[in-house]
Amino acid sequence: MDKQDKTENIHYEELPSEHNDPLIEFLNKTIKIAVKILAILMVLVIIWGIGDVIYVLYQRLMLPPVFLLSISDILATFGAFLAVLIAIEIFINITIYIRNDVIPVKLVVATALMAISRKVIIFDFKELTPMYILATAAVVLALGITYWLISLKKE
Repeated sequence: MDKQDKTENIHYEELPSEHNDPLIEFLNKTIKIAVKILAILMVLVIIWGIGDVIYVLYQRLMLPPVFLLSISDILATFGAFLAVLIAIEIFINITIYIRNDVIPVKLVVATALMAISRKVIIFDFKELTPMYILATAAVVLALGITYWLISLKKE
């Protein structure tokens, strides 16, 4: 058994279904139920988000000039689309956790990268300070390096 297998086995023991201590077993089952409730709520958020995308697109297309989108309209639509995609990624994280009792770190980092990328895509540079943009760039760089390092570990 190599080092990666040992690490993954440790993660699988984070919330075992059976435990010697009845209190710990009860708490673990409670957490699993809570995670399932979160999954259900995330599906509702995704459905609500799809409705929001449709509404935003409809609203933007009905403003004069009808059926034409300005750059800010396109960016607002992109933001709504990406918010739904991020919610789907979070749902995938939750379902992986439900199935395996392990937090998929690489997927979590990828989701964070997608979320910060969404922020960058919809930046309104007229409203932002240079320090805010620099801090965002630092977060993007840190997440990118983290994702790259996690990817190297798997090889």
